[in-house]
Amino acid sequence: MKILMLTPYLPFPLHSGGQIRSYNLLKNLSKKHQVTLFSFIRSDSEKKHLQELTKYCYKVKVFKRRQAWDPRNILLSGFTPYPFLVSIYLSRSVKQAIETELTQQKYDLIHAETFYVMPNLPLHIPVPTLLVEQTIEYLVYQHFVKNTKLAVLKPLLHLDVLKIKLWEKYFWEKATRLIAMSETDKAIMQKTVKDKKVDVVANGIDTHFFQKTRRLTSKKPLVLFVGNFKWLPNRDAAKFLVEEIWPHIKSRLPQAKLSIVGRNPTREIFKLQQADITVNGQVEDIRTALSSASVLLAPIRNGRGTKYKVLEAMASGVPVVTTKLGIEGIKDSHSVLVAESAVNLAKQALKILTDQSFAQRLASKAKTIVNQQYNWSVISQELDNIYKQLGGA
Repeated sequence: MKILMLTPYLPFPLHSGGQIRSYNLLKNLSKKHQVTLFSFIRSDSEKKHLQELTKYCYKVKVFKRRQAWDPRNILLSGFTPYPFLVSIYLSRSVKQAIETELTQQKYDLIHAETFYVMPNLPLHIPVPTLLVEQTIEYLVYQHFVKNTKLAVLKPLLHLDVLKIKLWEKYFWEKATRLIAMSETDKAIMQKTVKDKKVDVVANGIDTHFFQKTRRLTSKKPLVLFVGNFKWLPNRDAAKFLVEEIWPHIKSRLPQAKLSIVGRNPTREIFKLQQADITVNGQVEDIRTALSSASVLLAPIRNGRGTKYKVLEAMASGVPVVTTKLGIEGIKDSHSVLVAESAVNLAKQALKILTDQSFAQRLASKAKTIVNQQYNWSVISQELDNIYKQLGGA
């Protein structure tokens, strides 16, 4: 089939969860389908990565996205029904390019990653549209606004979240078919669009890549947190870990160390560094960090969908402690330890740190599950089945 795929980012290099997902799906689906990719880029320097994507795409077109704080985005979100998130990606040139593409070429299916690229589609779309929601955006921003200390801006932020919610639900209705990352997200979406088919196609990982992780024995217990700090839920989780969970672990295991690893650490994240806590934003190969970790602690309190950090640790043989949100999208939740409060998350981490035999059994079970169910060949086959049903219709 001929697929037109729209993404709000270039799917390479693999710096974010969205990029990892889109790249690996393209890599696998290109064996069966002819994919034309339309992507937004932040700067012209990203064009050097097009060569990697043309290996798997029939054609790639990129469009420069406005910078987040461009006055036009502020004006659009302030004086039109568009929320700030949609305003960033609203582009007349992209809309015209899509209309031209659909006029000149016959496509079987449009695949849109995230709802906020959808306003660039023509009003009357001549082919079926598959909308993939990597997370339910309004819930992410709703949580952020609820906990923000910027009281003066709260009314404006609440209004923007309301607009995100309305637009997100509008495009759920507009799409021909929907994909969620987890059963929980699917249930939320189906409450709104009861007549729409919502499938769950979770995230996956390159299991062969992570099987090569060399596990090292450390003399001191090492707790690891991983995340891209452009993503608000990762910043929240890191602060929660350091400020509320870590003191409980240290009181029991004074020799323990905490390593916070991930791209784009903010000034706020760097301030979390202490004598026993390191922050590293320059790890090129995450397996380096995973190899020496005693446990991955991912106290996620916001953000939906399958978490790559959890899958990567499981595939690498690192035991995992996380929350219900952290394990969302992973069917067998018994392969990791789950808790919600700071005290209980610390207790679960200590259970692993103080019982090596238990830690190994848990890690072994998790590794088997990921290899069988969450490798990209399995995930892409699920998506391919949906393509066939939707494109055939």
